[in-house]
Amino acid sequence: RYIKMYGRKIYEFALNNVPKAMKQALDKSGVPIENIKKILIHQANEKMDEAIIKRFYRLFKTDVPKDIMPMSIKKLGNSSVATVPTLLDLILKNKLDGHQINKGDTIMMASVGAGMHINALVYQY
Repeated sequence: RYIKMYGRKIYEFALNNVPKAMKQALDKSGVPIENIKKILIHQANEKMDEAIIKRFYRLFKTDVPKDIMPMSIKKLGNSSVATVPTLLDLILKNKLDGHQINKGDTIMMASVGAGMHINALVYQY
């Protein structure tokens, strides 16, 4: 017996559902998309994360801003549930070049993971 991951199905699930959850969180917050300074997304797969962000912005009929999505996967890999808080910590401690979050900035965090759970939140730092 062994565990098998159906990567393509997970990828498709994430692409179809994470942008919708992100939009729902942003709509509920009342924050305009233009006010989002950074989107911290679970660092599972950079290609998938880029596709999720593109689909998210497409829901608002707007282009993806440059440097909206910091990535740490090349440096740290996929550390499961710790990727988003670790990414936030790296940015706050100025350990991720080209990215910063200032007091008053509004950021979004999103993840998809074990059990196909999806989370998205809007947070003013």
